[in-house]
Amino acid sequence: MKKLVLMLAAASMAASVSAQTVAESKTFDNIYVGINGGVATKTTGHKWLSDLDPNAGIRVGRYFTPVFGLAVEGNAYFSNKPWGSTGTAVRATNVSLLGTVNLSNWFGGYKGEPRAFEVSALYGLGWAHVFTSDKVFKELTSGQRNRMTSKAALDFAFNFGSEKQWQVYVEPSINFAFLGQAAKKHLVVDPANPGNTYYADYTNDYNYKAGSNAGQPAYNINNSFVQLNAGLVYKFKNSNGTHNFTIVTPRDQAEIDALNAQINELRNRKPEVITKEVVKEVPAVKEFTVSDLVFVTFAQGKYALTNDAKSALNNIKEGSHVQVVGTASPEGSKEINDRLSQARADVVADYLKARGVNVDEATGKGVQGTTSNRLAVVYVK
Repeated sequence: MKKLVLMLAAASMAASVSAQTVAESKTFDNIYVGINGGVATKTTGHKWLSDLDPNAGIRVGRYFTPVFGLAVEGNAYFSNKPWGSTGTAVRATNVSLLGTVNLSNWFGGYKGEPRAFEVSALYGLGWAHVFTSDKVFKELTSGQRNRMTSKAALDFAFNFGSEKQWQVYVEPSINFAFLGQAAKKHLVVDPANPGNTYYADYTNDYNYKAGSNAGQPAYNINNSFVQLNAGLVYKFKNSNGTHNFTIVTPRDQAEIDALNAQINELRNRKPEVITKEVVKEVPAVKEFTVSDLVFVTFAQGKYALTNDAKSALNNIKEGSHVQVVGTASPEGSKEINDRLSQARADVVADYLKARGVNVDEATGKGVQGTTSNRLAVVYVK
């Protein structure tokens, strides 16, 4: 239990540090699903290579920060060597709740996207059940075929795909079964003196050095097995349009004031200057004024329309022809900013089309300038 508390405390500290550097996540962001399979063998009391037990499983998890996450994993075991067969295809199952700590991001920092190669530590508790079709074995093991378990593992992972949305990993682990005693003491008759009785510790001998222990949970190496699995993981797309966390640069009040001043100055500038620096490719159809431009602002790293943005767009008359240009602020990579600016242009265009406005063009221009330009500019022709 002390190990669990220490790991959770360390993970919480890591989570608080990394949470300051990444964009806010929504409830269903950073979720992944994976499959895995491999072999397991009892740690002590037998010959390893002759007693390998195959297993297969599924893992569903969520990263709360680039360092810390939680996962639920279930594995089915198709053999129970070195013990005799229980008479079923699936001999046992184990379901665990695991805390995950990305050691690479913890010690090396998160750079905006996963590394090609990462190492993570996992630790948690679970519940195992042993199946049997043997009536005698079932009666003899009544009350002993459900056990609390614990798992500690290291994942050596390789991330790949156009957006690092896929991951393959190799995972060595050690898994403990907490084999508690049915009773602490039992009455024993002294064979040398039948009239003399005493109480002795009650233990169950499960063979191959395995046996029950008092004071559960007890991490007894004789009640454990080592496992080597390989797995494949898919990380679902997030609300930010990527499959992973994105970095944000914290802004102080001076920067926010400068942004507001820039927006106000942009609104007051001559229209030909605005089109030269922001729109750049607006065709010279007619002379226009600042009133021909509608500015839509967005939150950092987002492309959802606010109520204020919708109110501004509602002023554009049905049947009008418009051109939309989306921009982004300098935070993040060029690839992310280009995609984000296009998403902003598209969401404005879709909203206007639904209102009967003719959108001639909707283009994302990426980063425009060296300060925060989280805008979509609508030119009404």
